[in-house]
Amino acid sequence: MEVNQAKQEHLLALKVMRLTKPTLFTNLPVTCEDRDLPGDLFCQLMREDPSTIKGAETLMLGEMLTLPQNFGNIFLGETFSSYISVHNDSNQVVKDILVKADLQTSSQRLNLSASNSAVAELKPECCIDDVIHHEVKEIGTHILVCAVSYTTQYGEKLYFRKFFKFQVLKPLDVKTKFYNAESDLSSVTDEVFLEAQIQNITTTPMFMEKVSLEPSMMYNVTELNTVACGEQGESTFGKMSYLQPMDTRQYLYCLKPKPEYAEKAGVIKGVTVIGKLDIVWKTNLGERGRLQTSQLQRMAPGYGDIRLSLEMIPDTVYLEEPFEIICKITNCSERTMDLVLEMCNTRSIHWCGVSGRQLGKLSPAAFLSLPLTLLSSVQGLQSLSGLRLTDTFLKRTYEYDDIAQVCVVCPFTSNEC
Repeated sequence: MEVNQAKQEHLLALKVMRLTKPTLFTNLPVTCEDRDLPGDLFCQLMREDPSTIKGAETLMLGEMLTLPQNFGNIFLGETFSSYISVHNDSNQVVKDILVKADLQTSSQRLNLSASNSAVAELKPECCIDDVIHHEVKEIGTHILVCAVSYTTQYGEKLYFRKFFKFQVLKPLDVKTKFYNAESDLSSVTDEVFLEAQIQNITTTPMFMEKVSLEPSMMYNVTELNTVACGEQGESTFGKMSYLQPMDTRQYLYCLKPKPEYAEKAGVIKGVTVIGKLDIVWKTNLGERGRLQTSQLQRMAPGYGDIRLSLEMIPDTVYLEEPFEIICKITNCSERTMDLVLEMCNTRSIHWCGVSGRQLGKLSPAAFLSLPLTLLSSVQGLQSLSGLRLTDTFLKRTYEYDDIAQVCVVCPFTSNEC
């Protein structure tokens, strides 16, 4: 949209045109049966039409390209390109021509001119051309301000401006969900799963070139969007990675703390910044767009003052036979604790050993590994419960139930059991 100042006679003319890729020409084929009144007239006209494909005249797409007929839509993340031309329409030689192009957004004003130096002179019927580029990073109203100043051959200094107003639209709708998981049987804990839902809210299909997650400094990332197939994995979305208008795709990523941070429970506990998504797509005839989200943040999981996890547990155990597990107790608070362990039997789980034993003092962010022995008196999938930790300093008790599950089987044949 062009907004001009009050009209004034100038020796120079300013023309501005947006540079975009052309589109494939389409036509509307009209056919009829041979026995109808027009006969072969429509088919003959289509064969003579230079825009149709020879031998396939009934196809809507032709062999020609169409130049843009209007300003079109500009989407966030795309590169805005424009051609600026200043032409001397007069019969005079104009001197000291300075062409300046600025882009005004809702928050800033950007200078897009390739050169800020003036042209010494411009003869009649000659022109000054410039092409500007800008990667659009804000949505909303943008105004391209083109200003021209020059001096006539009589020494008079003149100046005029033109304004071109356009809207920048949002191409994608991105939603994220976080799932906090604990890998209790591994030294690497606090895994985070990120689900990213990306929806194409434009009116044209998109080719999704890349959707990746750039993790923060404390995490390593694994993409879970491929299926193992031969030497190279195959995308879960197939070979043709197109996203139709209003369609949505879900991408999944797994983040694991780096080894140097994995054992620092107090540090990982407070980490909320996960990373940012980098999305690259292509539209009509390869026009490229790119978006980077701001830093994604999650709600930090609350472990309380003491965290109890398992370092080792068997998958299957025998009925009424003792088995061993190794518990890991981590002090997530900022104070030293003096801990006492109590073991309470349940209907199916029976703990072996002395209940109420002293575990000693545990400093902040420190942990201890504790082997425990127990047995199950009931077959099937049994949940381990009944551990109690008491801090003698504050007289506070922490209860831990449903810590893990084990499958209990009979060591004999079914008839003997």
